[in-house]
Amino acid sequence: MEILWAPWRMRYVAGERPAGCVFCAYLAEGDDPKNLILHRGESAFVILNAHPYSPGHVMVVVNRHVAGLEELTEAEGRDLLRLAQRSLAALRAALRPDGFNVGANLGRVAGAGIEGHFHVHVVPRWEGDTNFMPVIGSVKVLPEALESTFARLSAHFSP
Repeated sequence: MEILWAPWRMRYVAGERPAGCVFCAYLAEGDDPKNLILHRGESAFVILNAHPYSPGHVMVVVNRHVAGLEELTEAEGRDLLRLAQRSLAALRAALRPDGFNVGANLGRVAGAGIEGHFHVHVVPRWEGDTNFMPVIGSVKVLPEALESTFARLSAHFSP
């Protein structure tokens, strides 16, 4: 058996979890680099996923704590879509992926890890990436630390 080391995961495993909604807590805290918030829009923000499916996996999150897509106002929906488009452009420029998965997991049975606060995933994909590993080997392979990915993407979200 091969061992793949991911020492950065220990921060998550052993770290304290904020009470309540993590997205709301990060917005209120205001330390965007620490919380991996790449950009704040009018009614939504872009955050790097701390437990990514692949490098550059971001989430576009509405500021208001609502669970469902149908609960968004028109303005929130527009801002969410605009930031998803901006995320695609930033990821193309910074990481040059071969494709993307874009979508939302609504409800725990649909795969939502944070089901009470609506967000959309933007996941860059590459030909021959290792996305199959969690299924057949219970292993996730990420070739870059979150801090490095954050630094590479930040410049593409500057005003």
